[in-house]
Amino acid sequence: MRNLLVFAERDDAEEVAETLGEWLGEVPRVVRETLAGEDDAEDAQWVVVVEDLPAELAGKVDALAEEHDGWRESQ
Repeated sequence: MRNLLVFAERDDAEEVAETLGEWLGEVPRVVRETLAGEDDAEDAQWVVVVEDLPAELAGKVDALAEEHDGWRESQ
């Protein structure tokens, strides 16, 4: 399952990706994503893409995202 951690700021996304790299052994990728219906590139979100997040880390990852004003979405 793919998990997306969504942030408004690039610095937050990169910091979270680095922390997840320590936890998971591999730094997940950070991408910029324009949300559907957004006309302004300034409104694009920064997304950390995590493949196959271990279930036991889900709560810890949610807390980390919230600390950086973000959230997690599962796909």
